[in-house]
Amino acid sequence: MGKTTTAVNLAAALAARQKVLLIDLDPQGNASTGLGVARADRGAGSYALLIDGRPLAEVIRPTAVKNLHLVPADQDLAGAELELADLSRRESRLKTAIEAGAERLRGVDWVLLDCPPSLGLLTLNALVAAEAVMVPLQAEFYALEGMSQIMQTLERVRGGFNPALRLEGIVLTMLDRRNNLSEAVENDVRGFFKQQVYETVIPRNVRVSEAPSHGLPVTLYDPRSPGADAYTRLAAEFLRRHRARLRQEATT
Repeated sequence: MGKTTTAVNLAAALAARQKVLLIDLDPQGNASTGLGVARADRGAGSYALLIDGRPLAEVIRPTAVKNLHLVPADQDLAGAELELADLSRRESRLKTAIEAGAERLRGVDWVLLDCPPSLGLLTLNALVAAEAVMVPLQAEFYALEGMSQIMQTLERVRGGFNPALRLEGIVLTMLDRRNNLSEAVENDVRGFFKQQVYETVIPRNVRVSEAPSHGLPVTLYDPRSPGADAYTRLAAEFLRRHRARLRQEATT
């Protein structure tokens, strides 16, 4: 339960208040499946957007969640890494597509990008197009080790492609307070990253794991579950942090 689970459920929780677009850039397409779009039904999606140059307006589709739209991971996305390598401005095609689709995005409050788990050209496109990165971090030892690699990657992208890219924050997931390791990882992460770690944590919860098999975010699958409550609180904290940053920027 990591990046895709957080992308889907944060998007759904934000959509309770605002208009959201989720772009699925992972060839596995789990975000699309988790929002009820079967692989055979996806049609044109993020591959068509990046490789074929299809307009953003043509690949956006509604979901079962009110105010939440999706650009699905279409079936050809698995080959996109190789095809991108031969294209001009290969690292900025997503940014260009989003900028060209500004009219379609009028009224959309948030665009969330679900990236592949590895740093290839699809992930690089997302980092070049993004304003900020949210890192879901499983409360496990190996995940903690990976944080240094993530921070190095952000520095490289800032230095070479997107100097404005910032770390939005770190979200601890799969937290089990009965587990001493989970508590130790949480203490270490909060001790090192301080305020960059969200107060809200996502607990280990079976309903969150079950929801994708029903094609629903947990906020619809079981709104009263601890997992749904956690993602609702995460969305609220995300918005609070955003408003606080805007106030701070206005005074500097």
